[in-house]
This record gives sequence, C-alpha cells and structure tokens, in this order.
Amino acid sequence: MQQKNKNNSMTDILTNMNTNVSPVERFVSATAGGALLAYGLKRGGGLGTVFSLLGGSLAFRGTTGHCHVYEAMGVDTNQGGETAPRNFKSGKSKTYENGLLSGKVHVSKSLTIDKSPAELYSFWRNFENLPQFMEHLESVKTTGEKTSHWKAKAPLGQSVEWDAETTSDQENVRIGWRSLEGADIPNSGVVEFLPTANRGTEVKVTMTYEAPGGALGAMFAKLFGEEPSQQVYGDLYRFKSLMESGEVITVEGQTSGREPQAKKATA
Repeated sequence: MQQKNKNNSMTDILTNMNTNVSPVERFVSATAGGALLAYGLKRGGGLGTVFSLLGGSLAFRGTTGHCHVYEAMGVDTNQGGETAPRNFKSGKSKTYENGLLSGKVHVSKSLTIDKSPAELYSFWRNFENLPQFMEHLESVKTTGEKTSHWKAKAPLGQSVEWDAETTSDQENVRIGWRSLEGADIPNSGVVEFLPTANRGTEVKVTMTYEAPGGALGAMFAKLFGEEPSQQVYGDLYRFKSLMESGEVITVEGQTSGREPQAKKATA
C-alpha cells in the first residue's frame, strides 16, 4: 500500500502541469533551451545529444511554465500567476532566496551628455518622462510627493509593477530611489549629474536589483545580449539622443531597409 501511494504521488508530480515558474524564468528557460537544442542538433554525437536533451527540457519548462523539480520541492515562483505560491514567506521561497535561483545584480554606467546638469536633472526628475527613453518601461505615474508607481515590460507579454520612493533628491546633482515592499523586482539606485571640465554633464546610473531567475537568469541574459549593464547603457544613449537632438531614434517595428522612426521629447 505504501509503495502504491508513493507511485501515485510520483504520478501526480509528473502529470501536474500547473504554472509554477515565473514569467521571467520562463523566458530565460525558453531562450536558453532553444539555443542549447539548436547547438546540440548541430554538434551531433553523444555530447550533442546531451545538449539537445537539456535544451529540450529547458524549452519545455519555458513553454509550459511548469517545472517538475519545483513541483517535487513544493516551490512556486509564479508569484503573479493563477496558482498561489506555496512555501513562500513574505512572497519568497527559501529555495528561491538561495543558489542559482536568487542573486542581486549591481550595475553602474555613465555617459557624457552635451547639456547642463540642471536641464538633465529637470527632465529626469519628472519620472513620467522616463518611458520616453527607457525601452523596458511602460509607464511611471507620480502618486505622491516622494512616491511613484512603475510598470515595466516582461518577457512573454507579461509586465511587472512596483511602487517606489525617492530616497534622496539634491537639485541638479542626484536622485536616489528604492522600491517599496511587495515589488515584483526589488530595486534601488541613484542617478548623478556630474558637470565635466568642458561643456556637458556626465550622467552616472548606479543600481541594484534582485535578478529574476537569479544567477542562472543573469548568466543566460548576458549570454544572449540582455545583460543589465547593456540595457542601462542603451537607456543612457537614448537619453543623450533625446536631450541633445530633441528626439530618439528607434527602429522598433521597422523592417530592414526602412528609415528609422524618430520619437520626439515631451517635457
């Protein structure tokens, strides 16, 4: 009887297809799985078979949103999904908080812009302007003197949201922020506006956030060109274009050979 119950338990785990993987982890799994599968098929041989099997497993995890290992461990990182997380304390699982499924990412990037600190600070301080050059942001809404609500794009057509508060605000010099409790992606940071010897301002962004998918997610993001530092630098470059020319060039939605579109700044 005990053996039968054990077999039934294992069957339940293998056939249960509830979504227990977060949207960002699904994206990482699907992307990495597809790449490994393609590489394995191209390589061939015993090692190629191993890569193909691993890639297929990751692709399945990303496509279905279900992880049998998570199911067996009672872990659910799909905090915003239809299935309520289990074994979570304050919205986080102990398993998620350790090892490859967790980890903080630190980013620091700077770029010189041919505008005064006052002009750049004034535009940035109105946080509702930020989606004009930050590609991942859908919207920012001011909710109070020091608080705002942020909504950002996530893989697989999903979105993440959080409330933030301004922790420091030195006019024309720096702006600091941190997300409030309950944020989908906890984050904090500071942007500084440093005058240069010549005309212009060095804009420096330093930030820390909880890596979705942890160290594993950060590794695959870097491998496939989505490294956070690259994203921040891209945002700064678009900010430079927007402030110096009044528009930012984007090729989003364009086919090759067509002229890029220009998005003009609005204060």
